[in-house]
Amino acid sequence: MVLLLAGLSMFGPFTIDTIFPAFPAMGAELGADKLAMQQTISFYLVAYALMSIVHGPLSDALGRRRVILGGLVVFIAASVGCAMSEDLGTLLVFRVLQGLSAGVGLIVGRAVIRDVLEGAAAQRLMSQVSMIFGVAPAIAPIIGGWLIGWSHWTSIFWFLVAFSALLLVATWRGLPETLPPSERSTLAPRVLWNDYRMIAVHPHFQRLAASAAFNFGALFLFIASAPAFVLDLLQFRGEPLDEQDFAWFFVPMIGGMMLGAWLSGRVAGRMDPFRQVALGFGVSAAAMVLGLGYNLAVEAPQVPWAIVPVAMNSFGIALVFPILTLMILDLFPRHRGAASSMQAFTTLVLNSVLAGVVSPLLSHSALWLTGAAAGLMVLGWGFWVWEARVVRGRR
Repeated sequence: MVLLLAGLSMFGPFTIDTIFPAFPAMGAELGADKLAMQQTISFYLVAYALMSIVHGPLSDALGRRRVILGGLVVFIAASVGCAMSEDLGTLLVFRVLQGLSAGVGLIVGRAVIRDVLEGAAAQRLMSQVSMIFGVAPAIAPIIGGWLIGWSHWTSIFWFLVAFSALLLVATWRGLPETLPPSERSTLAPRVLWNDYRMIAVHPHFQRLAASAAFNFGALFLFIASAPAFVLDLLQFRGEPLDEQDFAWFFVPMIGGMMLGAWLSGRVAGRMDPFRQVALGFGVSAAAMVLGLGYNLAVEAPQVPWAIVPVAMNSFGIALVFPILTLMILDLFPRHRGAASSMQAFTTLVLNSVLAGVVSPLLSHSALWLTGAAAGLMVLGWGFWVWEARVVRGRR
């Protein structure tokens, strides 16, 4: 179950990160500049965000397994279309189709975890899935760099076809249905609208979802800016990096995330969740201070030192995220799919803005990226402090 849920959550990040090393080659062949190529990420994320509202309620009504299988079939077809695209417009159309289907594994998978487990056991499983899932952003650009070095950029999308087909077979054979028919909801538009409105206006959901979105946004800003950050800003001993060097950025960053997820699983049931979240935000705050100080002190960021604050921040986020997610799901025990969708939608809307607007404006400077990330982290922390005070005031 852990391996399968982690794999299902991985093909979304794979869809973003594997194409980063191919941006120069894709842009040259498709006649697109850096800003236009950035839209292959923002179009995907907008579609992902919009469809994320639907995945959860579909799984609440039709069952988890059926929705995941259907999403994988659509994703395979979309990846084939991307591989066969001959112009940027066609590629963007199929990237949108990828975005419409890629969220089933992550969004519905969270509901599956809460269907079968609760309390500390659910936190441990969520942390284990997060730890394995963290491999995806680390190895995806490395795989993309290898593929673009060996073959044409379209081979990256054929790789996604193969990976998602493997997940389709594994899901068909290994994922049981975790939501019995007696507990399923209806797809009636009025009922769905009422469910979403109930979740969206819930003050605890608003604070927790905002905290999770802004906190992760501090890391995602660097992920969305990875092509410019790695290829244009980072240096090793005074020399710029190339398409084969994305590991300098992604491996430490995801290493920090995996370590944080592992620690979260180890302390589940032993450490008070509020204390764990405070610890995670404390680590992220220290990372931001270190990052701002380093970028103010140097003219050009050098690896590995420029990556240390990013890795620290990912460690802190991994301590925070499982707790916030489980708190959100526990608010709506009969609408976990819809709650997971709403949380994902909140995060993805912010990520779309970061990828399509903020990143192109700030990715010319490591200092500006770090400053914006620090601001996002502070916003996430502020919403958490607000929620913690309300909850503790009721005890």
